[in-house]
Amino acid sequence: MADPHVMRKTRLAYVTILGRLWMGGIASMHKDLSDYDLGNIGEFTRENMEEWLTSNAGDFQEVIDFMAVCGKEEIPWDSEENEMTYLDTISDGE
Repeated sequence: MADPHVMRKTRLAYVTILGRLWMGGIASMHKDLSDYDLGNIGEFTRENMEEWLTSNAGDFQEVIDFMAVCGKEEIPWDSEENEMTYLDTISDGE
């Protein structure tokens, strides 16, 4: 399991998700990852995170893309276009 702490023992473990809703449309979600979540994810890889998200992605019918951070490790967005769409969805809500 990846260590979710950075230099000053500040906890940094989260995933930001871009997905399709069951009722239509695209939305985003930010989820802090607990030690329990990290234990269930296992090794901090894109494949393991994708598998974990299949049953832990909230109200999404489909996860389009995601970005995850755990301590100093990062799983980047799969595409810049998806990252821009994610940023559009969070700015729409403000």
